[in-house]
Amino acid sequence: SYPCPSCGAELVCDASTAATSCPYCGNPSIVPGRLSGAQKPDYIIPFRLSKADAVAALKKHYQKKPLLPKAFSAQNHIEQIQGVYVPFWLFSGSAEGDVTYKCTRSMTRREGDYDVTDTQHYLVRRAGSVTFEKIPVDASSKMPDENMDSIEPFDYQALKPFSNAYLPGFLADQYDVSVEQSASRADTRCKASCESALRSTVTGYTTCTPETQTVRIRRGQVQYALLPVWMLHTKWKGKDYLFSMNGQTGKLTGDLPVSWGRFWAYFAGIAGGLAAVLAVLLFAL
Repeated sequence: SYPCPSCGAELVCDASTAATSCPYCGNPSIVPGRLSGAQKPDYIIPFRLSKADAVAALKKHYQKKPLLPKAFSAQNHIEQIQGVYVPFWLFSGSAEGDVTYKCTRSMTRREGDYDVTDTQHYLVRRAGSVTFEKIPVDASSKMPDENMDSIEPFDYQALKPFSNAYLPGFLADQYDVSVEQSASRADTRCKASCESALRSTVTGYTTCTPETQTVRIRRGQVQYALLPVWMLHTKWKGKDYLFSMNGQTGKLTGDLPVSWGRFWAYFAGIAGGLAAVLAVLLFAL
């Protein structure tokens, strides 16, 4: 807990909250010591999209979900959106890969009454390296990793040296997942990207199966940044639902409920339409 610098009210927050607002006077407040010294981020990407933009995007997202319960998309849910600066580690480095593939190339020809297939077998090797810069890994245990991954990418051309001036009006979290704890996620992404890059060079074969794969990760610089995310957390019939939107690009993701009444009505409509088409076809026969 700490006193609000504007009205003196006692504010209570968790161990990772770095910026919040006073519920009594409404003024933004930065928790002392949370984003300074060794805890100070290197960079920040300011919010480009407003709360109104987030509300409009969510409404549009709802319109594309015909099975969403009407009550869920009511205005009182939409108004619970909060802008949060989420802590991220930005990993740079490289990956060196060496992969051997078993490949085949098949050709079919007609000989009399038979189709004859000739299959040639190949052993293909690919080796190379890929350089990575600023791979983002969220450093907040409160944020679902799959949501944060889904709203990427962020445009790093908008990275600014960190300043508290960007924080008023938004919540901000301090990292509570260390570099060491996050490194394996970055390594996994580097490894998968390297393997994919090598695989993309093997073309012209009917089948291609990796036989051996070796990828060596070389970690480089790691930087600390706060990235903008609009969050909606709400409950529906006792279950939690979380919606996340990139506060810079507008890319969004969310786990939404399904109206089973609408689902069965929709299914019945499709089934009825198919039955009608089938009946017409049978009658024509």
